[in-house]
Amino acid sequence: MSLQKINIRTIVLILMIVAAAAMRLVSYKFPYILSNFTPVGAIALFGGAYFTNKWKAYLVVLITLFSSDILINYLYTSKLVLFYGGSFWVYLTFAIMVFVGSLIKKVNVANVGMASLVSVAIHWLIMDLPWLYGTMYPHTLAGYGQSLIAAIPFEKNMVLGDIVFCAILFGGFEFAKNKYTVLRSQSELAL
Repeated sequence: MSLQKINIRTIVLILMIVAAAAMRLVSYKFPYILSNFTPVGAIALFGGAYFTNKWKAYLVVLITLFSSDILINYLYTSKLVLFYGGSFWVYLTFAIMVFVGSLIKKVNVANVGMASLVSVAIHWLIMDLPWLYGTMYPHTLAGYGQSLIAAIPFEKNMVLGDIVFCAILFGGFEFAKNKYTVLRSQSELAL
């Protein structure tokens, strides 16, 4: 295979996403301190923002999250769990986050920060629907409110995780792009 057929940018993006997903194991080791402090939101935004072929963003991000979910679920249950009760909703929210990332046209702190807050809000509003997980909360508007309030500490950790991992992923790739032109997209090279 010639070097022209290898897209260095795509390989670097995939490696960064996989490395960030591996950081999910840190939150497994410290579940009470780092509950929901993970790179998953940042991964989705990063993939959406940087893959020029958007189907690659969805494919790479969702396969990476699915694979890391299998490993995390195995660590918690000692069973191979491919899908669980709310998995459709989890992957739907992350697909929406990839879409939100694709709306970032100019990478800067304000745009990435706003996209991060929007994606956490999407996760919070969808994943805390009371009927997704049985009867922990009444299946009413009041139950939904109780669920949302109870989730605030977890969503706070998700915001903090997004801040840290977005800074690492976006900042790291922007730094690398400035140093290595091979990582720039065709439109950036045209400027």
